[in-house]
Amino acid sequence: MVDAVKHGFLNYARFSGRARRSEFWFWTLFTFLVSIVASVLDRVLGTGFATQYGESGGVVQTITGLALLVPGLAVSWRRLHDIGRSGAWYLTLLIPLANIVFLVILIVWACKDSQPGQNQHGPNPKGIGGGYGEFPGQPPQFGGPSQYGQPGQF
Repeated sequence: MVDAVKHGFLNYARFSGRARRSEFWFWTLFTFLVSIVASVLDRVLGTGFATQYGESGGVVQTITGLALLVPGLAVSWRRLHDIGRSGAWYLTLLIPLANIVFLVILIVWACKDSQPGQNQHGPNPKGIGGGYGEFPGQPPQFGGPSQYGQPGQF
């Protein structure tokens, strides 16, 4: 999980390449846990937003959500690349009334296994040192920084 979160932050806004299932789901778990902590902090600090429906979010949750938005979108985009789909499918969530249907489709796709071998988005990250480095005993052209670029480069 630590590697997946580290990889998500090192590739903060990288929408190219592929992301393994484990990277996507560990990132999702991480953001869920961080949002719970942010919610508790808002309660303890009294920084929640009062609305006519009760307390809704807060300063800490807002800052946390904004900080995790771009890397979350990037990991999700790369996850769709891993199964051979365009990351632009995430834009379907913006369609009113149909977004629930597309959300279910995107969750099912996120559960699918990687496309074997190389696809139009790059080589399969499965088997690369946990998905975040190089193949053990193989030259760097089969994975790692030479394949994906240095973290933070676009």
